[in-house]
Amino acid sequence: MPAGAWVEPTSPAPRSVAAGDLLDRLARRPVVLLGERHDSAAHHRWQLATLQALQERSPDLSLGLEMVPRRLQPVLDRWVAGDLKERAFLEALDWPAIWGYDADLYLPILRFARDRRLPLLALNVDRLLVRRVRAEGFAAVPAREREGVGRPAPASAAYRTQLHRLWQHHPFVPTSGQRRPGLEDPSFVRFVESQLLWDRAMAEAIADRRRRHPGAPVVALIGNGHLAGGHGVPHQLRALGLAQAAWLLPWDGGLDCAVLQPGLATAVFGVVSRPPAGLRLGVYLETHSGRVEIRQVAPGSLAERSGLRVGDRITAIDGQPVSSARQVIERLAAHPAARPLGLTLRREGRLLPLQLALP
Repeated sequence: MPAGAWVEPTSPAPRSVAAGDLLDRLARRPVVLLGERHDSAAHHRWQLATLQALQERSPDLSLGLEMVPRRLQPVLDRWVAGDLKERAFLEALDWPAIWGYDADLYLPILRFARDRRLPLLALNVDRLLVRRVRAEGFAAVPAREREGVGRPAPASAAYRTQLHRLWQHHPFVPTSGQRRPGLEDPSFVRFVESQLLWDRAMAEAIADRRRRHPGAPVVALIGNGHLAGGHGVPHQLRALGLAQAAWLLPWDGGLDCAVLQPGLATAVFGVVSRPPAGLRLGVYLETHSGRVEIRQVAPGSLAERSGLRVGDRITAIDGQPVSSARQVIERLAAHPAARPLGLTLRREGRLLPLQLALP
């Protein structure tokens, strides 16, 4: 797929579309969801450019943020009003605890919203609620403790299959050599319910904004996994009566264009990601109060081959302590290519030193 081009996944083959024509049509949609890989600077640059183009066409739009739980809506309001400096804003959000990805990736978008006085919407619920549903199941959490989130629409078969591939990299799933649990495993069922809670929470916050401001579009920044195929947030929006939502995905060069099938997205945009400097483990990291946790492990990556798991905490690299995802990236970039990587993990309360043989 060419970089800098918009493509609509259509049958029998994807077709290119002029940016101006597409953006004119998108600006008339009630909801536009912009996907992202949370740690990709290229994806966030694309989001900002698309947001700017949509705001020129719809000056009264508002911007929803997956990263922020609803309880912090007053902090977003104070930022847009100009009452908070950047450091105070990030401290009031407690950004490392609520999200963990590098705030510098998001600040250009947040500055644009403040400068244009775009209303910012906190879309999410607290991570503790998501983890509780993952551990106990949705029905086990009393309605009064669900932060107002209603029962989600059931997951499609395709979404369950997609989530099952992701779930198999979690630490509670049997390792290789054992039979992997199937789609009906109770632990996997609870995992699906936790993802549906997340999807539903964001969809309800968007729908509520549309009810209160029916003439103003909502644009939202949401991870690709909640959008691809329309199975996550778009599915929950349809269940809430918002069938005209559009969702857009950034498409990295080198990804297989064969999966650009109808239904994947309203449109995708070819982005160019700079080649990463230094070593790549193949993990998504989050920082929480000085703890660096692995949130996802990429299939086929060095991390997967070395036995790293979702939930592991990285405490040191080459004997040097780390307390943020950025430190991990910097240490990996500086690691000599000729010798093994020393990695110290904390797993289930135990320290686990590893020596990773590099390709």
